[in-house]
Amino acid sequence: MEVQEQESLGRWDGLGSRDAVSRNEAMENICQVVMRKVEAIKPIPLPVRLSPASGCLPTSDLNDILAHVLMLSKRCPYEDVREGCIRLLQSIQDLGIRIPRPLGNGPSRFIPEKEILKVSKVDARTQTIFEDAFAALGRLDNISVVMGFHPQYLESFLRTQHYLLQMDGPLSLHYRHYIGIMAAARHQCSYLVNLHVNDFLQVGGDPKWLNGLDEAPQKLQQLGELNKILAHRPWLLTKEHIERLLKADEHSWSLAELIHAVVLLTHYHSLASFTFGCGITPEIHCDGGHTFRPPSLSQYCVCDIANGNGHAFHHDDLLANQEMCGEVEVLMERMKQLQECRDDEEASQEEMATRFEREKTESMLVVTAEDEECVPSRDISRHFEDPSYGYKDFSRRGEHVPTFRVQDYSWEDHGFSLVNRLYPDVGQMLDEKFQMAYNLTYNTMATHKDVDTSMLRRAIWNYIHCMFGIRYDDYDYGEINQLLDRSFKIYIKTMVCSPEKTTKRMYESFWRQFQHSEKVHVNLLLMEARMQAELLYALRAITRYMT
Repeated sequence: MEVQEQESLGRWDGLGSRDAVSRNEAMENICQVVMRKVEAIKPIPLPVRLSPASGCLPTSDLNDILAHVLMLSKRCPYEDVREGCIRLLQSIQDLGIRIPRPLGNGPSRFIPEKEILKVSKVDARTQTIFEDAFAALGRLDNISVVMGFHPQYLESFLRTQHYLLQMDGPLSLHYRHYIGIMAAARHQCSYLVNLHVNDFLQVGGDPKWLNGLDEAPQKLQQLGELNKILAHRPWLLTKEHIERLLKADEHSWSLAELIHAVVLLTHYHSLASFTFGCGITPEIHCDGGHTFRPPSLSQYCVCDIANGNGHAFHHDDLLANQEMCGEVEVLMERMKQLQECRDDEEASQEEMATRFEREKTESMLVVTAEDEECVPSRDISRHFEDPSYGYKDFSRRGEHVPTFRVQDYSWEDHGFSLVNRLYPDVGQMLDEKFQMAYNLTYNTMATHKDVDTSMLRRAIWNYIHCMFGIRYDDYDYGEINQLLDRSFKIYIKTMVCSPEKTTKRMYESFWRQFQHSEKVHVNLLLMEARMQAELLYALRAITRYMT
């Protein structure tokens, strides 16, 4: 390809400009180059193996280019670019060349596409957030679209993630993406692995590292143990683990680098939980996100007419529907009764401690998902060590999780300042994100308005921390069993501890009368509570090393 064509195709950033003239010029350049390729090169015969996600336009293969154009026609936040991409695809099809079509039905396998925010129909604030995300990464990914149910949170999330990956910091850009790959691979999250494999290459990462962790530098290999423990049993982390990383001769980490790495690991462990918990589908331009095959009648009937998911509650079982009736009202009544009990009497410290230990022990016995093993593919498992290590091994052996008292080491009083000191501004960003998820409320429960949901949100947050052995002395853990039923606990534990086992059935089985936006809010709570729990253990170990 001529140099001029490479430059034209490589200028995806022009499509993310807020200036309509710049976008139009970029679109015209891309159209001209694509049409010249169409005239000069016949499409590669199918089936072809398509490359993973890309932040800039691939130039090596016409089918990859068309898949990227398809993604833009659906996901670009600018209407003129979407329409330009649709016209380009139509022009190519008119020349008798097969064009791609999306697989699946939108960003989530669990949530009907018609209930998810349309990129073309958002308010001014969400539009600005989507534009910023697109400008930063050259894509508006499915995670962001699903988080679009809650724009306030999405803004905080994207700001933090952008800072961690792209702004000034202790770690080089390719190290950051490789650590993201390591963390996501720990939970077999091919969606996140694929995104960051491509981002890693875009910022100049060495392709050899992608052959497996043993091909990466020794310094990154040494992070494998920390990755493993944080992902599955963070309470086992000690200051000795930290010391081995900081005193590894020529391969040692600085404290600032280690804080950056810990924040990235915990970010992507918890984001893998959100990805599986919301049934996030592959990006349109990635493997599994599109096909060049024409739809058969049977495929059309299943995918396009039924739309895969149905609506908010779509259970054929009449008994299940009957059980759902009154679910919200029962929960609201329990909240009211618990509030009255709080006002009437207060349990002793001994009783509160006993209730915590009981809930912690019970949480170990909650079975996560179906009992089948999830064996990671070689594509995923090569990015981490010891694939058999997980939460399940620990719970089956009946090991005891020690109690971590928040009064002795908390995010607010200890972790926040440590992160901010060693990685400026990030502590503040994380704190705002935690607060946003914890305090987010629209004062609604399903169809009921003017409801104070703080008790329910606190129960969810504290139950997750309880599973990690973290105790708040001022909280009555007896409330958890009153507010969280068994199906909800199974979902929570699976999504937090073994997210790769989360199923659509599990997502549907809890809170059946609630809106999808409320379930996404639950997943934001689970994600942030998990991240904070992992961070607390890591930061406490670092503090102990420093003192």
